[in-house]
Amino acid sequence: MFNILFAAAEVEPYAKTGGLADVAGALPKALKALGHDVRVVMPRYWGVDRERYKLTLMEGALGVEMGIMGTQWAGVYEGRMGEVPVYFIEHEGYFGRKGLYDEGGFSYIDNDNRFIFFAKAVMQLAKKLRFHPHVVHANDWHTATLPILLNTTYAFDSDFAHAGAMLTIHNMQHQGKFYEGAMNVLDVGWSHFNADELEEFGGINWLKGGIVHADVITTVSPKYAREIQTSEYGWGLEGLLQRYSYKLHGILNGVDYTQWNPAVDKHIATPYDIDTLEAKAASKKALQEEFGLSVRADVPLIGMVGRLAHQKGIELLAQSLHGLLHMEVQIVVLGAGETWAEHFLSDVAARFGDKFRCYIGYRDDLAHRIEAGSDMFLMPSLFEPCGLNQIYSLRYGTLPIVRATGGLDDTVENYNPATGEGNGFKFWDASWQALTGTVAWAIDTYVNHPDHFTAMQKRAMAARFDWHKAALEYTALYERIVAHRHHT
Repeated sequence: MFNILFAAAEVEPYAKTGGLADVAGALPKALKALGHDVRVVMPRYWGVDRERYKLTLMEGALGVEMGIMGTQWAGVYEGRMGEVPVYFIEHEGYFGRKGLYDEGGFSYIDNDNRFIFFAKAVMQLAKKLRFHPHVVHANDWHTATLPILLNTTYAFDSDFAHAGAMLTIHNMQHQGKFYEGAMNVLDVGWSHFNADELEEFGGINWLKGGIVHADVITTVSPKYAREIQTSEYGWGLEGLLQRYSYKLHGILNGVDYTQWNPAVDKHIATPYDIDTLEAKAASKKALQEEFGLSVRADVPLIGMVGRLAHQKGIELLAQSLHGLLHMEVQIVVLGAGETWAEHFLSDVAARFGDKFRCYIGYRDDLAHRIEAGSDMFLMPSLFEPCGLNQIYSLRYGTLPIVRATGGLDDTVENYNPATGEGNGFKFWDASWQALTGTVAWAIDTYVNHPDHFTAMQKRAMAARFDWHKAALEYTALYERIVAHRHHT
């Protein structure tokens, strides 16, 4: 078993903006269950309540060498996430702010220094703990400097003598691009500021450097690992990923079935499982009542939960919504995001309140009730590294309607009208016509082929995407890293 130093900018339940936090909150626990010694490190943001999470201050401060900026100091708090120790890097100047990466839609101007400081503090913390990692597991651009530091500043440090680096990419769109002067703070030598490592168009790209220096690169679904090697999804780094494809692997995220399981869900009207699927009707009735829709079992109810953002296909929904609402259907949406989308959906709800309702914002309890009460769940994402809501939907017998991209394509099996097989409905073109046609197909299946629909629901509920399987796949790659490092 291995010593794993796991660093992430956000970890559920302490701080979250997206899927990275879900992975960082669940994977370490699954790895611990396999016998690994996992230590998680994240910043202590202003919003991480020390009393609520019973955090204790470690003795002594960490000295962090910030190149041209000199030595800066960090405090360290320790908490626990189940059996896994979690360490919080404290620096009020860098992390004592309302946001994680931005505020009011504007990124913090010193994000380069903030996350250089964090990455260097992670390495210094390992030394302070006398924790000798076999693998330093970095996540996204915020910690992509860890593989670089491991191969430069710490290359001959005995505490990291056999340590290798894994970099997990949760979203290629965000790469950590900064002014070249940050090289003087990272302080690994300007020789690394070249087109094959850190330099990009005269500036720095942290994710690029991490990809080059990591022993293994992973992303959060097999299809996304292939997609990011194309110009459509690579965000300019597709050529680099093609060059390093030999060390790129896709591992599908798991989900927490203790939280997302209709048999034990305290947020829904009536618990149900694959053997009591008829009890799902109570959740549909309750959801219709909660949103002020007509209580009708004969009309399919489609749910959607997520950010109202370009990535999530919000424009496709907006372009198709009026056409959809001329069908016999009810639609409910929970989410927040782009201002125009919030206003647009609110306006549609005001005019089509008998068929369409929305809740602008986010409520976890309502998300559970939408998963349980809907017949179908819509995810028209332009790209989706893994996606979790379609996996939740499968567990709740709520058939996903998805664009066949990334993890959506990996987890949803398209309906075959000839055989009745499948567990959802897919479309490929990123167009409102494809979305509208696929929703119409799903509605027709619900109304005219109820036997197929019910069989698909049961097939969906039987599917499992657990963290134990993912942890085994990560372990196999850790073994590869350790074997490689021992032979070099």
